[in-house]
Amino acid sequence: MTKIVECVPNISDGRNPEVYNTVAKACEKASGVKLLDIDPGVATNRTVITIAGPPESIVDGAFELIKAAKEMIDMRGHSGEHPRMGAADVCPFVPVSGVTMDDCVELAKQLGRRVGDELGLWVYLYEFAASKPEWRNLANARQGEYEGLADRVGKPEWKPDFGPEKLDPKFGAVAVGARKFLVAYNINLNSTNRKMANDIAFNIREKGRSQRESYPDGEIIRHPDGTPVQVPGIFDNCKAGAWIIPEYNRAQITMNLTDIDVTPPHLVFDEVEKQAYERGMRVTGSEVVGLIPLKPVLEAGRHYLKKQGLSTAVSEAELARTAVLSMGLEDVSPFNPDDKIVEYKFKRKDRLVDMKVFAFMDTLASDAPAPGGGSTAALCGALAASLVSMVSNLTHGKNEYKEVWDEIEAAGVKGQEFKDWYLAAIDRDTEAFNAVMDSMRLPKSTDEQKTVRSKAMQDANKHASIVPLEMLEKTLEVVTLLKITAEKGNPNSVSDAGVGAHCLSACAEGAALNVRINMSAIKDKAFTQDCLQRVDKALAELKPLIREVIEIVNSKL
Repeated sequence: MTKIVECVPNISDGRNPEVYNTVAKACEKASGVKLLDIDPGVATNRTVITIAGPPESIVDGAFELIKAAKEMIDMRGHSGEHPRMGAADVCPFVPVSGVTMDDCVELAKQLGRRVGDELGLWVYLYEFAASKPEWRNLANARQGEYEGLADRVGKPEWKPDFGPEKLDPKFGAVAVGARKFLVAYNINLNSTNRKMANDIAFNIREKGRSQRESYPDGEIIRHPDGTPVQVPGIFDNCKAGAWIIPEYNRAQITMNLTDIDVTPPHLVFDEVEKQAYERGMRVTGSEVVGLIPLKPVLEAGRHYLKKQGLSTAVSEAELARTAVLSMGLEDVSPFNPDDKIVEYKFKRKDRLVDMKVFAFMDTLASDAPAPGGGSTAALCGALAASLVSMVSNLTHGKNEYKEVWDEIEAAGVKGQEFKDWYLAAIDRDTEAFNAVMDSMRLPKSTDEQKTVRSKAMQDANKHASIVPLEMLEKTLEVVTLLKITAEKGNPNSVSDAGVGAHCLSACAEGAALNVRINMSAIKDKAFTQDCLQRVDKALAELKPLIREVIEIVNSKL
């Protein structure tokens, strides 16, 4: 899985394009970091910047951005409607894919330490990275805002987590943290009645509504101290309200979903749809403001396929398409997955898997050294996994096989996962070979250069061996799925399971050859011995399983 971390620095300038654009673009000095969005606000005098990248470089990107903010923004004359305490006010890290919240906490500490040591700035850790419970809430860490920072000097309870004793009055202080992904999500109604839209918003939001003696206009029930008694809403981690959008000519329930693992968008959509119907209204669709991770989109696709009684063992693209159609995500604005899904922003533009078949074959048949046998082995693995899902989908939903629907669907879902894994391996194998070639081109004029080149060649050859070795070992998981489809799948497609078995055998044998050919270039004997033992073990386990699948297939022909 690609490792991606989002980072959302908020800087205290939303009125000077030259300033906020320059500060935002500073992140791109870090290799692999992408600037995804710049959202300035004039009234708040604040700009929300969204960047993302791999964990090994995202801290560098955030550091460069904060450094630029220090150079270009002077807080001594700042004013705006939004709470703030520094030129770069907050800088949270958000796990997107392949990383955990603990990873993001460590990234926050790394950045905080660098900003404190190298830039001489005060840094407070907040949310999941907080060093004390009360600072987990950003409002507590930012108490008194910029104007109150001078009073913190010398007070132990306000000592920053990183930085010198002396405050930099030009910059102020920055809160660095780790939090979950926030999805800004709106649901559209076929009405301009804000009162009814607000009524639904109060029902669904975590805060809920004030309890009344009678619904909807009775007197508010209050505690002895005079504060209203609150009735909690349906969804945790949901902040919601309503407004009228003139350009859409409809009411919109607008919300921030602060923990999409607990409250995913599709569950909120279904509830709003139900409540709108009860009020004589209809949901016309919804929109994601900004970006959304891939996971909730795929979850939504599976959710609506299940509601329709259909198999979920479909491609990632089909799951996304189902989510877009079912939630009306293109109702008021386009939803192009490549533009709206965070992970898709990091897709390379020159991937082999994106080539048309004839173009890939022409490249394979040329004098180019890569792609070659390793990528071809990966392609065979992807074909085998795809055939698992094909048989699954030709079985699920047919009444005569109802007793195996769940098992066969589960096999198909795994088949889709392995298909995607092997497709990614097509490029991974070619990239690994290219890295070997690059290492061989390193200079070797001096002893130092020779040492560097030799190490780079050894590392590259090891990696080029591990990629096909992983392909080979993965076949042991795919073959169990082929056996299920051969035994329990639609007998009219049993030959497809058999073809899958032969493709899987070609993948395994081809991957093994690619491991073995790399061994002669590797000097680490313990490494080569381990690789060769793993090859022999995997093939010894796989071959009888392949034969078993083919025997099952032949017995049904």
